[in-house]
Amino acid sequence: MRSLSSPAGLDLKSLIRTPRVGPARRAIQCNVNSSTNQATGISFGSGQVGRARYEWQSACAILASKVESQQQDTQKSGADGVSVVNGHPTLDLVPVKDQSSSPAPLRKPLSIADFSPAPMHGAQLRVAYQGVPGAYSEAAAGKAYPNCEAIPCDQFEVAFQAVELWLADRAVLPVENSLGGSIHRNYDLLLRHRLHIVGEVQLPVHHCLLALPGVRKEYLTRVISHPQALSQCEHTLTKLGLNVVREAVDDTAGAAEYIATNGLRDTAAIASARAAELYGMQILADGIQDDSGNVTRFVMLAREPIIPRNDRPFKTSIVFAHEKGTSVLFKVLSAFAFRNISLTKIESRPHRHRPIRLVDDANVGTAKHFEYMFYIDFEASMADVRAQNALAEVQEFTSFLRVLGSYPMDMTPWSPSSSAAGD
Repeated sequence: MRSLSSPAGLDLKSLIRTPRVGPARRAIQCNVNSSTNQATGISFGSGQVGRARYEWQSACAILASKVESQQQDTQKSGADGVSVVNGHPTLDLVPVKDQSSSPAPLRKPLSIADFSPAPMHGAQLRVAYQGVPGAYSEAAAGKAYPNCEAIPCDQFEVAFQAVELWLADRAVLPVENSLGGSIHRNYDLLLRHRLHIVGEVQLPVHHCLLALPGVRKEYLTRVISHPQALSQCEHTLTKLGLNVVREAVDDTAGAAEYIATNGLRDTAAIASARAAELYGMQILADGIQDDSGNVTRFVMLAREPIIPRNDRPFKTSIVFAHEKGTSVLFKVLSAFAFRNISLTKIESRPHRHRPIRLVDDANVGTAKHFEYMFYIDFEASMADVRAQNALAEVQEFTSFLRVLGSYPMDMTPWSPSSSAAGD
């Protein structure tokens, strides 16, 4: 290394420690003169004798790094094949294979199937549902995504937000029941939030009348459950001769948990058999739904839509509105009928931002009409040209149109005897 002399009156030995020199290391010395250091490009003139101590140490550090880099360029791997860096052996965490002997296999091209998993995908996903453990929504989440991590939420709104805020990967929420009809709250939330429907699952519902151990039906004065569960068991409760008050709560399993937590011996719950097991309840009556073919349809929601396909049955959900009210409804339905596209559901909900429309008429004065949003499910994939043309025509008749999702249909065989799956 080029030697640099120090300016008069400055002893660098008092400023810099001389490192110990091992057998494989070179000692690094730093001397400066009044000329410009060619190695570092830093000038040290005679008038700079009063520089701070850290500046001289910085110059030495730069020189030391250049010498070390030259040494590293000349270092080779040891005899045992272990690479050496700065005199220290290192291990290769990811060994590089010799590609000279055998060429790497060609990668398989991606296909649409790689981006459109089947409805049963999703192991290890975090799935939000409304309710507590033992709720039917939890069972639906397990059917839609086996081995998933089910995340309970106290409200439907929270389940939507859990996915939007990346606290969950999916949400599984009920939208309609074969006996109780549509869950209107979730239809409104589908429009309020920007999540996409990526699948559906139909779950047989098997209701049980639960109470604390030792309680008899004659002691009951109240039955609590979700409003849908109460309506699905209305006639059966009457046949059982129960002169009780029906009270609605947030969810079925939550009703069982509430009774068990507060020790209510005059109150029963309508919930699943699994809820009875989880909360230490006894089953007073089994299968109390008014119809054995009681099925609830759930939809799976995600932040991003899936790519529609044509190799399996698909369903598409849309919502639309028109500023002139319901007069265009026939035209919209005709767009699907002319293309032989079957509609599986049509639901109307009041327009939240404009629930009433005023119409001026010179003869009868001002008339009031309700404004509606229309939800439609039809059996076709958005990859189908018929569906694309139908929506293009619908868009001409409507002032607002949104595709909620195009997703695989649930084709799982079902019979009343398999109702135990809802437990």
